[in-house]
Amino acid sequence: MFILTTISDLIQIAPEDFSKLSAVAIEDNINEKYANKVIQKIGLCVSFYDLLESSDGLIGHGTGLVNVNVKFRMIVFRPFKGEIMLGKISSGTEHGIKISVEFFNDILIPPSMLMDGAKFEYADQVWTWDNEGTLFYLDVGEIVRFRVETEEWHDQIPNAPDLGEEIASERKPAYSIFGSMQIHGLGPITWW
Repeated sequence: MFILTTISDLIQIAPEDFSKLSAVAIEDNINEKYANKVIQKIGLCVSFYDLLESSDGLIGHGTGLVNVNVKFRMIVFRPFKGEIMLGKISSGTEHGIKISVEFFNDILIPPSMLMDGAKFEYADQVWTWDNEGTLFYLDVGEIVRFRVETEEWHDQIPNAPDLGEEIASERKPAYSIFGSMQIHGLGPITWW
């Protein structure tokens, strides 16, 4: 679920951070730049792990910012295909079940990846599973076990300036995960 990834970048340290130790100032600026951000084809950056290399700082002309070339490792959230995870049902629609973990909300279980006999109840806005005459509910807030099947990446381009026209374009998340609940043991943990 979590991996370490090595990144090389130019980090800028502002004059107000000069009172800190160099390593602390570098770590703070790396976390500010990367934490809670998605890097395409890498994953969701969670936190700085360690500093591998850093150059001498060079002061920029006119700004007072110190530029430091660094090589460091980040803790990144990117579950592997086939991994079994726990999450909480955040909503259910006819498009599937949305699941969230404490820090990531873009997990979807599409209807085709639910257990056989599952259907969406429009009146209650909840998915149900009919297992040999017994009806089970997949309620919002329930803890579920699911398997990671695929991931989807979308490059986040800036929004166009508002020119007075209504352009209805749904913005997709930068990183989303699709899962399944088709094998025994998956679904709400209270069932098993």
